[in-house]
This record gives sequence, structure tokens and C-alpha cells, in this order.
Amino acid sequence: MTVALAGRTPATFEIKSANLPLVALLLKSSDLQSLEQELEGRFGEIPEFFDNDPMVIDLAPVGEGEIDFGRLIALLRRYRVVPVAVKGGTQAQMEAALQAGLAGAQDAALTPAPSQREEQPVAPVPVAAPQVPTSALIIDKPLRSGQQVYARGRDVVVLAMVNPGAEVIADGHIHVYAPLRGKAIAGARGDAEARILTLCLEPELVSIAGVYRTSEHPLPDTLRGKPAQIRLEGEKLVMQPLNP
Repeated sequence: MTVALAGRTPATFEIKSANLPLVALLLKSSDLQSLEQELEGRFGEIPEFFDNDPMVIDLAPVGEGEIDFGRLIALLRRYRVVPVAVKGGTQAQMEAALQAGLAGAQDAALTPAPSQREEQPVAPVPVAAPQVPTSALIIDKPLRSGQQVYARGRDVVVLAMVNPGAEVIADGHIHVYAPLRGKAIAGARGDAEARILTLCLEPELVSIAGVYRTSEHPLPDTLRGKPAQIRLEGEKLVMQPLNP
């Protein structure tokens, strides 16, 4: 006989499934001192790059090394990320992570980032690229050497020259309606659809979603100093004139 029992809905709470956008750290070494130095070199001058974003740590690349999770968590929190879970570690690593307050997330699926072909990665590996709002950050003054602009979660439009030694970073597209002679990093959080457009292409470095090219590789005469756009095609940066 089937019996139906009356249920009660709690008045003070509900528990539901949720999809949480995360950033991911692929930990390649248990040497936290080296990690600290590299994080400082990459994000030390961009304190607003993260905004208390939750993070999952992928331990698979690190192998069987012992990890000081307490120190690792404290280090990452200095850069305004909140480690919440780990995946891919050995049994000992996962147990140590759980003791440090991190959850296990073995089923978390990470979005692979394009390969870095020339130097160290320019951007962290994201789980999902952020949505870029329609409003853009507008810069109407020249950017001088040592100056840096970061358009978090949106495009940036620069109406004046980006001088050598200056840096423009955007999670979306970068538009420079003037000479681009410094560094331009578009799709900083992994948006492979981002583009860089300028009326005069003479950069020190250009990057989209972590794939980049430096001035050590001279541009052809058909592009250098000319209006051009840069996009990502697979794992290659494609540069072409704006008015072919």
C-alpha cells in the first residue's frame, strides 16, 4: 500500500542547486615562494584585477609534491581571490586541502586556455569568460610610460596615444583611435573573441586571451604604423589591415 505523508517546507531557508562562476588556478609547482614572486610580477601592479572571485585550484599539474595549503590560501587572498575548492590532487593532497577548509571538486570542468607559445602566461586560466557589458571605459588622455589602465569586465576605448611603457588591459575589446606604442592586453580573463583595433599599430606587446606577441618579432611593413585589427584564431594571433 502506498502511503502519502504530509511534508513541511522550512520557513527560514531553502536549499537549491547553483551555478557559480569561478576562476581556476592550475598549480604547477609546490614551491610557494616562486609562486609568490610570479604572482607579484603579474598582478602586483593591478590590485583590482580580481574582485574576491571564488577560485578552484587544480592540483593535477603539481604532481605528488607536498603543499602548504594554509600558506597557499593566504597568498591567494592577498590578490583578492577566494579559494573554495581543489581538484585533481593525490589522496594526501586532497585530505590536506580538506583539513585547510577547502572543498573537493573533482567533477569541476575547467575551460582550457590557448597555449602560451613564447613566454609566460599573460592571464589566468578562467572557468568561464565573463560577459562584457555594452558600456566601455573611455580614456581621452594620452597614456604615458608607466601608466596602466584596466577595464574590468568591459571594453576600453582610448582616444589618445598609448606611449611606449604604457599598458592597456581589458576583459573585452581594446580600441585605440591613435598610435598604439605600448602594451595592449585584450580578453584578459580568457575571452578569445576579444579584439584589438588601432589606427596606428606599433606595439611593444599585444595579447588576446593569454596568446601574445612582442616587439622582438617585427611587424611586416603592411601592418607597422598602419590601421589594423588583431584577433585570435585557434592558438595564433591574426593581424590584418583595417582597410585592406
